[in-house]
Amino acid sequence: MQRINASHQTGNRLYGVTICLLAFSIMPAMDAIAKYLATYLPVIQVTWGRYFFHLLMIAPIVFYRYGIAALKPEQFILQVARGGFLLGATLCFFTALVYLPLADALAIIFISPLLVTLLSPFFLGETVGKVRIIAALIGFVGTLIIIRPGTENMNIGSLIALGTGIMYTCYSISTRKLSGSSPPLVTLAFTALLGTIILSLALPFYWHDLTLIDIGLMVAMGGAGALSQYFFIKAYDYAEASYLAPFGYFEIITATLFGWIFFNDFPDSWTWLGTAIVIASGIFISLRERSLAR
Repeated sequence: MQRINASHQTGNRLYGVTICLLAFSIMPAMDAIAKYLATYLPVIQVTWGRYFFHLLMIAPIVFYRYGIAALKPEQFILQVARGGFLLGATLCFFTALVYLPLADALAIIFISPLLVTLLSPFFLGETVGKVRIIAALIGFVGTLIIIRPGTENMNIGSLIALGTGIMYTCYSISTRKLSGSSPPLVTLAFTALLGTIILSLALPFYWHDLTLIDIGLMVAMGGAGALSQYFFIKAYDYAEASYLAPFGYFEIITATLFGWIFFNDFPDSWTWLGTAIVIASGIFISLRERSLAR
């Protein structure tokens, strides 16, 4: 019986990993479309398209399953704060993509898990040992190698990408505090609704006429965002967060491919070195957390 249960758990984990990798294969497609659209449309309008069409696709499912109560989830204020942090992170990231290749921008925002590790004792009441603190600080060194402050390689896009990482850190911490308070789909829909409302208020000041191709790309962008988030949430039904966390870095591979194929961008050797340090630090922290949890 124990062998059957172990085999079943392994099968579930493998399925969860597969879905997680699928999510991180789709997500860079959304970013690539945003990068292209932002070359001739305001970032506010591009971000609105990402949220609006995401909401159109997910809202019917959420209302069917949870009803109108989904519009006011538990811990409403914290939900609003969480949605605001994600909106800020999205705006910053799409702006950074105007200046940086996909892989470079993504590598910089991988600073987020390291910041969460350092801040979790203050905001989540978690205990973080010296080993994980040292690993996080080594990860910061990798980020500095990517940004290379004081050199010609550093530009405003690097700073904006760093701002994305900080905003995403706040989003991750608030997500952990909200864990278990509402169904994931409800939280996802509320976040999309909040972003759509805020961006719609600002949209008249940034609106540019759209072609059918632009609208089609925005629909694809929203669809990619909704689908990747759905797969990401679904993966947690089959495997624990600590088990899936290291696989999040797979996104750097798919982002590099999208950047190379569609924009002829490829990270230089220093960026790869910094990225490797950041990823190694993040994976070590994740494995360390899983080991301590056991």
